[in-house]
Amino acid sequence: MTTPQSLSELFAIDTLLDAEEIAIRDTVRKMVDDRIRPHIGEWFEAAALPARELAKELGALGVLGMHLEGYGCAGMSATAYGLACQELEAVDSGIRSLVSVQGSLAMFAIHHNGSEEQKEEWLPRMAAGEAIGCFGLTEPDFGSNPGGMRTNAKRDGDDWILNGTKMWITNGSIADVAVVWARTEDGVRGFVVPTDTPGFSAPEIKNKMSLRASVTSELVLEDVRLPASAMLPKARGLSGPLGCLNEARFGIIFGAMGAARDCLETAISYARDRKVFDKSLAAYQITQAKIADMAVELGKGQLLAIHLGRLKDAGTVRPEQVSTGKLNNVREAIKIARECRTILGANGITLEYPVIRHANNLESVLTYEGTSEVHQLVIGRALTGEEAFR
Repeated sequence: MTTPQSLSELFAIDTLLDAEEIAIRDTVRKMVDDRIRPHIGEWFEAAALPARELAKELGALGVLGMHLEGYGCAGMSATAYGLACQELEAVDSGIRSLVSVQGSLAMFAIHHNGSEEQKEEWLPRMAAGEAIGCFGLTEPDFGSNPGGMRTNAKRDGDDWILNGTKMWITNGSIADVAVVWARTEDGVRGFVVPTDTPGFSAPEIKNKMSLRASVTSELVLEDVRLPASAMLPKARGLSGPLGCLNEARFGIIFGAMGAARDCLETAISYARDRKVFDKSLAAYQITQAKIADMAVELGKGQLLAIHLGRLKDAGTVRPEQVSTGKLNNVREAIKIARECRTILGANGITLEYPVIRHANNLESVLTYEGTSEVHQLVIGRALTGEEAFR
């Protein structure tokens, strides 16, 4: 019997990273292993997350909006941010979602499209985890087609009056501020909405079987009156919210590989310890074939993520390339989670091990921030030049 390699050694992943990137990755890994991993199964089972407490700890760690510049943000590279997302999702997709929605959706929208006053008011507190944000784009009847949104904003003197409903909003019922997209006479515009504004409510969505360690809500806006200064001045049309979604999708490319890695590491450890017909489960050819196939897909996904990270840091990554990463890595991650479950047998369906939790979570990751079908059409359009969405 030879000394087993780690998954990262198989593809020599660390040779592609610099010392700072490795340090950031390892720091986030240690924090989630020490602080979150011991409790995540209980939080998932109870469908309860100490989100505000965790947000402050994650803010102190510097991961909230870590890829943004100024206003208390760390200003790290896109690749470093991706590696942080990988470690966050290795413990649970809900934890990565908390960070992604905060930094890549709510904070990014304000940072890139907001006024100086909006940035100074919200970003430092959000970076520190003292204020939580959410992002209101998806509606009950309009997910993949945000252009059909019914939420509207109408002028009333110098003010805006917002009415509508948003659905499946991470952080919604614990948020201090919501970035809400609404239809106006001038097209789709974004608004910064303090959640204590009269007429705003965010009932939490219950009975989830996926992302249970995450706060998911509906946003209801009933004659919400906002001053003119609440509008994001630099976002006009759907390019504003879709640009934010591209940021969140980038984090998922790395994050999904974190969930897959955690499943595969668990399955390998289990197979080595489990005795079947008087020898280790890991010593059987079928088990090794499963592990080898999963390791190859994991490594390919990690290499793709790092490559896209380098392109993003160079400012050259294109939306269809992000779609390629999201489509491939989430699709392969959920396959890995399901295959790992078979190695664990009946033990694989319990929360004593993380595999079924990751598999359930990845069912949501597969369809949010763009379904697989949407990303297939994005890639297909790029390669054929033909629009096939309608």
